[in-house]
Amino acid sequence: MDADEILLDAEERMSKAADLYHDQLQGMRTGRATPALVESVRVEMYGSMMPLKQCATISVPEPQQIVVRPYDATQIGAISKAIQASDVGLAPNSDGRLIRLNVPPLSTERRKQIVSRVKELAEEARVSIRNIRRDANKHADTAEKEKTFGEDDRDSVKDQVQEFTKKYEGKVNDLASHKETEVMNE
Repeated sequence: MDADEILLDAEERMSKAADLYHDQLQGMRTGRATPALVESVRVEMYGSMMPLKQCATISVPEPQQIVVRPYDATQIGAISKAIQASDVGLAPNSDGRLIRLNVPPLSTERRKQIVSRVKELAEEARVSIRNIRRDANKHADTAEKEKTFGEDDRDSVKDQVQEFTKKYEGKVNDLASHKETEVMNE
């Protein structure tokens, strides 16, 4: 691998790790109804597993309610079952045409649990980013040993990888603090 390939691979993987963390935070409950709470719930339809957003329209008519309107009304039972089986913690109310999910306000204890989960996920994302840095540095060391490039090139690559690490760890930290504030102040 040359220096550009190492750097491109490292930045791309770090970006994906930060984006994954962002997506995980979107699905976390904050006491306010949002389609992101349920759109990734997996539903068994027509013999395969699909995300809920592909089999129904999800809307938020009120701040404390989510409405799920299946494209195929015969699948309402499967969707209800999938929502109950998920870890969303909402009870579906069905009238045969659509499903209503009432989002109760969060207790202080539950808010603290969510904040601790946000911190756990943030640490996992930071560890992932650091592992990517380790891999990139290992590639740089290997390339230097194989005489593909010299010590100065290796050190330059390591410095740039460290800059990417700081950038994406900072992004994860910003996302985490924003979500913590959102959860505690709702």
